[in-house]
Formats: sequence, structure tokens, C-alpha cells
Amino acid sequence: MTSNSPPAGSQFLSLHLLETLVAVLPVRDENGAPKSIVYGGTERHMITSQARRRAERIHTRGRANAGRGALAGRATGVRTREWALLTARALTSQHGWETEEAVRTARAVIEATGLKFGEPDKKTVANLTRVLLFAPADAGTRIAAHIAEQSETLRAWTEEYVTAQSAAAVKKKRGRKGAVQEEPEEDSAAEVKLPALPAETRAAILTALAPRDAIDIALYGRFLAEIADSPNVDGAVQSSHAFTVHEAEQVDDFYAAADDAKLDRKKNALDFLDAADDSGAGMTGYQSLITGTFYRHAVLDRRKLRRNLQAAGMTEQEAEETSVAAEAEFVAAFVEAFPEAKKNSTASTGSLPALVLAFEGERPYNYAAAFQAPVDESPVDENGEGPAGPAAVRRLLKHHAFVAQRRPDITSGRILTFDPQINELLHTLDDTGATTVTRAEELTA
Repeated sequence: MTSNSPPAGSQFLSLHLLETLVAVLPVRDENGAPKSIVYGGTERHMITSQARRRAERIHTRGRANAGRGALAGRATGVRTREWALLTARALTSQHGWETEEAVRTARAVIEATGLKFGEPDKKTVANLTRVLLFAPADAGTRIAAHIAEQSETLRAWTEEYVTAQSAAAVKKKRGRKGAVQEEPEEDSAAEVKLPALPAETRAAILTALAPRDAIDIALYGRFLAEIADSPNVDGAVQSSHAFTVHEAEQVDDFYAAADDAKLDRKKNALDFLDAADDSGAGMTGYQSLITGTFYRHAVLDRRKLRRNLQAAGMTEQEAEETSVAAEAEFVAAFVEAFPEAKKNSTASTGSLPALVLAFEGERPYNYAAAFQAPVDESPVDENGEGPAGPAAVRRLLKHHAFVAQRRPDITSGRILTFDPQINELLHTLDDTGATTVTRAEELTA
């Protein structure tokens, strides 16, 4: 095949990855069982895109905060329900406020902006927003600085707001006790009017919560329905769920945990009766573990990334420079990051991809169809495809070469492997439609 020359300004960077995982559980359902899907008529293990995206986002943020990587020192976001508590912490540590007043004021001003909080009489959620909010990491510090600057006005406003809120809660409670209620509870509670947040404060909070220069918000996007005039961001990254290229195989591993104190007593027992009293495990149970070769896919929309950064306030030149750095760090995270569930008991985060394929095009390309028929891991001499890892590599690259012949916008791909056996296999393949690289940063054009 004649490789295509890269078209100018290719909009989409498509990434495809194969990885083999052994005895892990990186994501699970509400019952603690592995997640799965049915594809090609067979059940497959699945690792959700949400788990992968969070792992990539945290990986990128950690490196940036540590001064490493292409985004070293740049701003990133935090997704949490604790913005009132983070604001209160900044008020107490940086502006000398008392903790109780700081929490009460921070919650009041953020709630009055439009975010809903948990029930006031439930201590565990009273100061948490009902939804996770993805905002720049310094949003709490910025809100606290404004509150401190307008402390005289906002202290008086908070007292009025909290008093009116308490009165509304009392009216609502009384309304519930009535035998017949002609009006909805919301109407009877609304008879007590809450004071409006000062316009200057509302603008300051919206500015603090706006995406601004947080690179990961531009990459992964955010949706905030509760505040209509707070900007949502359609992320530049698309991520697919990872699934096994073969039929799912699950092991329910029985475990017995030892009680150290009990075993010490048994070891030092003076007679057989004492030893018998301390027999048996301290705790037993089952945990599900999965093994398999997974295919996963992600796409970076380069133009959308630049638009998101410019919409957040960057100049065209700043957005261009930042986008190049963000692309390099996104590719690194796609290759290296891994969900951390059960990382200590399975060492899952030490996994490296068997193969990464990257190329550009004028649209995204998903190669999941290459694995609609599950890989048959029977020996080749029995008409099987052999081990799933090498078989999946052959299928993926054959699929890519076939598609690239028919889509002139696809550039010549780039391949990275961390598996010496796969590296040897690549030398035996005649037409992969890609060139081999040795470092993740070489996957971007």
C-alpha cells in the first residue's frame, strides 16, 4: 500500500489500543461484579469509558501539578461536590474567618448562585452540592477572595438569607402536617422570599466556576444544567468503552484473610484445646477477577480543542500552543493511565499496551468491527487464531490497512508496542499501513 501524505490540518487524531490484563477488576457494577456487554453474539468483559477518562484526567492533572510533562505548571480542573467546603477552607486559612461562619457563608453564596445542596438537617451532605461540578482547581480560592473583599456586605446578606431560608423550611414543614393542601408545597415555602445575591458576587462566582484555562475541561468537557448562564463545554475527546476481543472469562476467587492476633495465640498455645479455640480464618469471601485482551479507542478533535480554549479566553496563538501541548499529554495519558480500582491487590496499574495505533483523518474511525467475531484462541493448527494478543494485533492492523486504502483522508499510521513478541510479529507483517515508533510522544504528528 502506498502511504498517504498527511493532509493539512487533519481535524481528528484517532487512537486504538490493545492491552492484555490478567486477574484484575478495574471497574465493577453495583453488585461488585465485573461489567460486561454482549457483542457478536458473545459476552465480553467491559471497562467503561468513564473509568478510563477519569484515569487519564487524573494522570494529566498529577503530572501538570508536579511540573512534569507537556502541560507542566498549567491549570487543571477538579470535579467535586465540595466547593463550599473548599471555599470555606480558603476563607479560614487565608483570610482568618472562623470555620462555622466560613462554611455558612460559602454555602449561602454558592447556593444562591443556582447550585442545589443537600438537606440542611443531614450533616453528611448539608454542605455538598447535589451534583459533581467540574471547575478550575483554584475556584474555591477565588470565591473566598471575593467573599473576604466584600465581607461586610456578604456577612449581612448571609444572615438575612439564612434567616429567610429557615423561615421557609418551617412553613414547608407545617404545610406537610396539614390534612388537605390545595397548593403545592413549593408555593407555600416560596411565600418567604429569599434575598437575591448581589449581582457583583454572582458574577464573581460564575467567573470562578467558568472553565477558564483549565486544560482538562477543554479536553473532556463538562455539563452544568443547574446554572443556565454558566458555560457548558462540549469536550474535544471522544472515548469508547473497552471490551475483550474474545469471549469473557471470569473467576470468582475465594479468599481467606488471616487474623494475626488469633494466629499468634494459636502459635503460642499451651495445649490442644487452646489451639482449637483459635482455629479458622479471620474472614472469608469471594472476589471476581477478569482476564483478557481488550480493545479501546479514543479520538481527539483538534479544532474543537482550539475553539474551547479560545472560548475560555485564550488568544489564537495561546490556544494553538496549548493545544499542541495538550495533545501530547492526552496521548501520553491514553497510553499510560489506568483505573486504580484494586490496584494494590492486583497490580493492575503496571500494565502496558501490547499495541497502540495512531493516525489522522477528517473524521473519527472506530475499529471495533474488527472484533465483532470473537477471537478463537485455539491453536492455529486446529484452525484457531492462537493467543488473543497477537491475533488481535493481526486483525486490527489488517482492518486498518483495508480501511486506509479506501479513505484518502487517513494518514499513514504510527504503531507503538511495549511487547517484544508483538514487535517480532510486526516484522513479519507485509502491509500494516503504519510505521513503528518507540516513544508515546511520536504517536502525534
